[in-house]
Amino acid sequence: MVASSVLGFPRIGANREVKKAVEAYWAGKISAAELTKAAADVKKASWTSVKAQGVDFVPSGEFSLYDHVLDHSAAFNVIPKRYVGQGLSDLDTYFAMGRGRQADGVDVPASEMKKWFDSNYHYVVPEFSDETEFKLNFNKALEEYEEAKAAGVITRPVILGPISFLVLGKAAKDAKPGFQPISLLPKLLPVYNTLLSALKTAGVEWVQIDEPVLVLDVASTLEKEFVSAYTELAPVSPQILLTTYFSRLDSNLDDVVAAIKATPIVLSLGLVSGRNIWKTDFAAAIKLAQKAIDALGADRVIVATSSSLLHTPVTLASEKKLTEEQKDWFSFALEKAAEVSTIASVLSGSQDAAVAAALEANKTSIAKRRAFETGSDDAVRKRVAAITPDMLDRKSPFAVRKDIQAKHLNLPKFPTTTIANQGDSSSSCKLGKGELSQDQYEEFIKKEIQSVVDFQEKIGLDLFVHGEPERNDMVQYFGEQLSGFVFTQNAWVQSYGSRYVRPPIIVSDVTRPKPMTVKWSAYAQSLTKKPMKGMLTGPVTILNWSFPRADVSRELQSKQLALALRDEVVDLEKAGISAIQVDEPAIREGLPLRRSDWDAYLKWAVDSFRLSTAGVTDQLQTHSHFCYSDFDDIFPSIQRLDADVISIEASKSDMKLLNTFKQYGYSNQIGPGVYDIHSPRVPGSQEIKDRLKSMLDILPDSLLFVNPDCGLKTRGWKETEASLANLVDGARWARENYA
Repeated sequence: MVASSVLGFPRIGANREVKKAVEAYWAGKISAAELTKAAADVKKASWTSVKAQGVDFVPSGEFSLYDHVLDHSAAFNVIPKRYVGQGLSDLDTYFAMGRGRQADGVDVPASEMKKWFDSNYHYVVPEFSDETEFKLNFNKALEEYEEAKAAGVITRPVILGPISFLVLGKAAKDAKPGFQPISLLPKLLPVYNTLLSALKTAGVEWVQIDEPVLVLDVASTLEKEFVSAYTELAPVSPQILLTTYFSRLDSNLDDVVAAIKATPIVLSLGLVSGRNIWKTDFAAAIKLAQKAIDALGADRVIVATSSSLLHTPVTLASEKKLTEEQKDWFSFALEKAAEVSTIASVLSGSQDAAVAAALEANKTSIAKRRAFETGSDDAVRKRVAAITPDMLDRKSPFAVRKDIQAKHLNLPKFPTTTIANQGDSSSSCKLGKGELSQDQYEEFIKKEIQSVVDFQEKIGLDLFVHGEPERNDMVQYFGEQLSGFVFTQNAWVQSYGSRYVRPPIIVSDVTRPKPMTVKWSAYAQSLTKKPMKGMLTGPVTILNWSFPRADVSRELQSKQLALALRDEVVDLEKAGISAIQVDEPAIREGLPLRRSDWDAYLKWAVDSFRLSTAGVTDQLQTHSHFCYSDFDDIFPSIQRLDADVISIEASKSDMKLLNTFKQYGYSNQIGPGVYDIHSPRVPGSQEIKDRLKSMLDILPDSLLFVNPDCGLKTRGWKETEASLANLVDGARWARENYA
């Protein structure tokens, strides 16, 4: 019999119960016990709903109030010294590590975050040093196994593997020069030994150990460590399902089957995508699985999701406004659980009428979607085909543009700006719900923009933004105004902590029917003599932060988006906007995990950005923003973007990126973030001055912009006002001391 398996499930709750409970706890509205109860309810609902789909291996232990890697650090005592001895509870220490804390006499910044491989999920980076003392503060895998068992569900605990835990971490500030976290493996393995032994003693039959670094090039240098670790852990552990995901192991199915055929190893096949929302083609999946079954036998093959379903919405059942045709295209997490169960049942020879009906219904759904995909917008396809190399180039090189822009914008030395998102976006929700008429909505937006402009005038910012009060999300807002997208009501996906996003879905060719941002940007500019930035999201980020089509290439989709944005950029300049920010925070995120695949991606990704920004005059200053990314390996591509100004995250990563910019001799202007907007703490004026001083030790003062490290959407007005006032004070100090 072929078994079915889900490698992980969304932990947010069907109605974002976890977000609501966590934020209520942060606000002091509920107790720790009430938060624990809310979490327990969501976990139980997830376990029972997955089991109800007929899944054999239901995951547990992967639930998190903030981040599963942060959970692992807390459990294994990897707690940086700055959070110890602060008089905080274990729970508040945990949250301080994730988001910082500035209350009750405690003032600590958040830990660094990074993107989880090539996804839009952020994890909290573990910090290691020679002095790290591992111990098991709590056995989360065992606790949740017992919790699920009490609810009537036998689960397979999930834990992050030791190699990935160390490789995904970083050397702490106090680590000795040359220290490598992987050197701690001998100290770490005994704690894993204790954890796994406890699971085995408790009667756990299988444990899932995730080693996602196996798909990275670095894995080829870690063979000795993998052998050492699992040789030690296997004898004391329940049976181990070793999982990896998001990319290939440089072996095809035939090679894998041949390699394990003479062994007792069981093969888990990721036949149902954990990353997209399209229905699985049962016929194709069954054909692939049957090859493995013919060679290994049914009892040695598991039908599984390709990764945790963390990256997909909880259930399609919550969607009431999609058309029936559209709903028939999609499959969210709970539906994907049903898919693995159905595929496994078919492969096991099930004669159940419900299984046969599901198989037939899937065949019909896939045929209808394929028929829809045959249609295309000929005008869009022809326009993409007509792109020429000269369309990617500005009229003059940066050295010429810089002087022209300096005269036109008349910005001071160390110009201050923000990465936008300062307004109240609740108005768009109220309009959508019918609480505001169109006239009321527009009047509200005008007042919000006026308030944002007045605030910037008051504190003395130099390059303004309009606050974006009309926008709901930096991708959704544009998708709603472009053809080719559909939208959901409740398809939320966790990005980090309590920050969830609702990705649009690209279903057909993309065009811009009319200008998207010109009206409100031009209105904002009319309120001030200071230059106003137009604010756009770049083509690669719109693509990566949407659920893309599966029937055409990402390159084609990106270039269609780039052409739509090119038209918007040109229209903004015609409307009197002198600076335009085209954000590409996801350009590094979309980089393939295997280096051999990088060049092709970087070629079309960078070309897409240049295509969207190159249609303007030399006096138009282009900006772009990047966050939580390592640029060392792709720096030539960052240079090739040819943005006049880029802003980057620098505050959480100890400004280590700046040395990369110095090493490569970056010549365009740059705004390293001087404070972390993902934390509620307000940076002191001296803290910002110290960061500016460190930046100026590395970068030429003629290139430096002063800005936060990301958009301000997640922050309240009170902390935003205080932080930006300190930012402006820091810039004034720099002008006085670096004349």
